[in-house]
Amino acid sequence: MIQVTDLVKRYKGADRNAVDGISFEVRPGEFFALLGPNGAGKTTSISILTTILAPTAGTATIDGFDIAGQSSEVRQRVGIIFQRPSLDRNLTGEENVRFHAILYGVYPYAPAYAVMPADYRDEVSRLAGIVGLGEEVFKPIRTYSGGMARKLEIVRSLIHRPKVLFLDEPTAGLDPPSRRSLWSYLRDVRRETNTTILLTTHYLEEAEDADRICIIDRGQVVTLGTPDQIKADLVEEYLLVDAPSARAQLRAEMAERKLRHSGDGPFRIELDGQSTHRLLKEIDTPLTMVQTHMPTLEDAYLDIIGRGEAEAEEATANG
Repeated sequence: MIQVTDLVKRYKGADRNAVDGISFEVRPGEFFALLGPNGAGKTTSISILTTILAPTAGTATIDGFDIAGQSSEVRQRVGIIFQRPSLDRNLTGEENVRFHAILYGVYPYAPAYAVMPADYRDEVSRLAGIVGLGEEVFKPIRTYSGGMARKLEIVRSLIHRPKVLFLDEPTAGLDPPSRRSLWSYLRDVRRETNTTILLTTHYLEEAEDADRICIIDRGQVVTLGTPDQIKADLVEEYLLVDAPSARAQLRAEMAERKLRHSGDGPFRIELDGQSTHRLLKEIDTPLTMVQTHMPTLEDAYLDIIGRGEAEAEEATANG
């Protein structure tokens, strides 16, 4: 559904590329997350894929259509929810949706909801129901909470039946209950419409449910895979054990059994692919503390970004 090959974007006057030769693909119906720190190139990448920005080099297609040579066809196939709300606060929710639908040429202009085609009215009702707006879709935007405005943006972005929905920090500025609610509705939308979703977010828990994750840093792809693959490849599982009254004995036993460990107590023992149960059976010293550390996506992300910062500092020092 999305094919990106060696994509580059350099802004005028910049000393480095904002997007520096990234490549990835997104399958039809997939939930794909693009993660990275501020300035990594996430929003620039989405802006290029949605034809808002022109690339400096490289190619990309949406549903087989080239973003540069067939931009009109691409726009017909994508929906966008931006980081900052982009609703007209002088209109009602439905009027915002209707204006969007008319601009896309999905429906002819009509001055009122009541005289719009029946399939438009059915679609607005269906989508408003999915996201939990219901009849509030007819209220003025100025009466909406932040969460309601985000829900309406989902309705608006889907009214022209896009094949790909781009979500650029969609829950930025929302309180935790509104964030959870919005993601519940987005899951319903995906299940109902089989829409391909590409997400950028700072909230790593929002990416845990992604089919695949691409982490970029300084405009380059650092790693790409399922959440489990990324966690397994970048962060090791380990045990924390301790025996305060017998630490010398425990340290000697770990060395004798060639268990890779570190620390002065508690001790960190690398699992190295062993099961926790098997490793603990090898230790005879009575333990007063045993904790298993399973890597999280946040651990992997911080590990990746930390490595990138260290490499950048080294390059600066050497050059």
